[in-house]
Amino acid sequence: MKDLAFLTIKELKGLLESGEVSHEQMLSYFIARAEQHKELGAALETFDKESILKDFKSLGSLAAIPGYIKDNISQNNRNLTCASKMLEGFKSVYDATVVDRLKAEGAFLVGRANMDEFAMGSSGETSAYFKTQNPWARDCVPGGSSSGSAAAVAAGLAPWALGTDTGGSVRQPAGMCGIVGLKPTYGLVSRYGVVAYGSSLDQVGVLTRSVYDNALVFSTIAGHDLKDSSSLSVEKKDYTQNLDGEFKKDLRIGVVTEALEGEGLHPEIKEKVQEALKVYESMGAKIIPVSMKTLQYGAASYFIISRAEAASNLARFDGVRYGTRNKSRDLNEMYQNTRHDGFGAEVKARILVGNYVLSVGHAGEFYDNAQRVRRVIRKEFKDAFDKVDILVMPSHSVPAFKVGEYDNDKLAMDLQDYFTAPMNLAGIPALSIPVGFTKDKKPVGMQLIGPHLSEGLLYQVGYAYEQKTSWHTMHPEL
Repeated sequence: MKDLAFLTIKELKGLLESGEVSHEQMLSYFIARAEQHKELGAALETFDKESILKDFKSLGSLAAIPGYIKDNISQNNRNLTCASKMLEGFKSVYDATVVDRLKAEGAFLVGRANMDEFAMGSSGETSAYFKTQNPWARDCVPGGSSSGSAAAVAAGLAPWALGTDTGGSVRQPAGMCGIVGLKPTYGLVSRYGVVAYGSSLDQVGVLTRSVYDNALVFSTIAGHDLKDSSSLSVEKKDYTQNLDGEFKKDLRIGVVTEALEGEGLHPEIKEKVQEALKVYESMGAKIIPVSMKTLQYGAASYFIISRAEAASNLARFDGVRYGTRNKSRDLNEMYQNTRHDGFGAEVKARILVGNYVLSVGHAGEFYDNAQRVRRVIRKEFKDAFDKVDILVMPSHSVPAFKVGEYDNDKLAMDLQDYFTAPMNLAGIPALSIPVGFTKDKKPVGMQLIGPHLSEGLLYQVGYAYEQKTSWHTMHPEL
């Protein structure tokens, strides 16, 4: 059968519609490919063919198109571990809204994607089970926390995957793996059935190889959900409609000067972003420098708020209701030992920091100040969008780095979210697109950032760039 690994959803749908490939052949091919590249560590589990077909609906926009679901998103009667020993053996008893909507459109949900434990990490190294490798450079990380989702798409194990983005966990691995990743407007995609990390920051996002494919999957999962109190009253729509390779005349693209001129940005990433801007300029866009003074405070504000929310959200994992339970007969000992044995080092560290910044005597100094900074960041974005239509920043500060490179440098690891966290704090959408490779063939990603509910515009601008370049067609030799 034809090699399907690196075809787009659009191309796969064409093969299905023409009868060249049946839905069972499609499923068999991608299950076999996952088995063939198991050593990548992209999937915690690939499901058996029969159980996948049991849920199959033959009609819909994603009928028979396989994809992976990050393992912090509930799938009915499937394991849900968040890549943690704390939830080892736990099975979800219902579908998350996004999963329910994908099934309604006939998508094949072929497995659980690996991730950083409880979505806490920027490299894919904190999973309690095994690390995920970057398909472009096997000794390097794929980024995180949606490490398995990004690696699965980049390696051709599936044409799409869902991830979650709390401070950059879809966009940063998308950039490092050379694929497309969207973090939507806060509240546009339901969080019902998604294990919470930072409730005011988390959003389900989509990873694909092309902008069109991303818009297609996003059209399926976005829209109001009564089960989620933070869901926006926005009806479902087709985000592929205006993808014609054009954008409005005199589109104003703001380049965040602090992002490109500041310390810590790898020179080759800066070079590739500047080359991408020249492509836009040649298409008629106006490139306008925009100063965002708050960029330097985004990571610190995110660090405090996310850990405070994590400490609160992860208090529910205590051994009483679900997951791992220590066998001690003393209640306090059972709590302590369960959490000691169940959580990994990174999760414990974030819970401790979270409890500290929320504690009496420190909440005003840390948490309240972080929320004030958040409000200033939101206002600065709002003011910027009065002057420009979209903003541009790199998706990551350094190319994919070696596994273990930052084991002894926690600050450098935490700063992986430097260019992505501000958008989570502001609740605005951002789309990471591939814009080239470094000299040693590591992918480079660039973010297109828009005001609230501007996903349609971001897709349009990203798609127009794609039509002038070929980065999205390139894939690792696997």
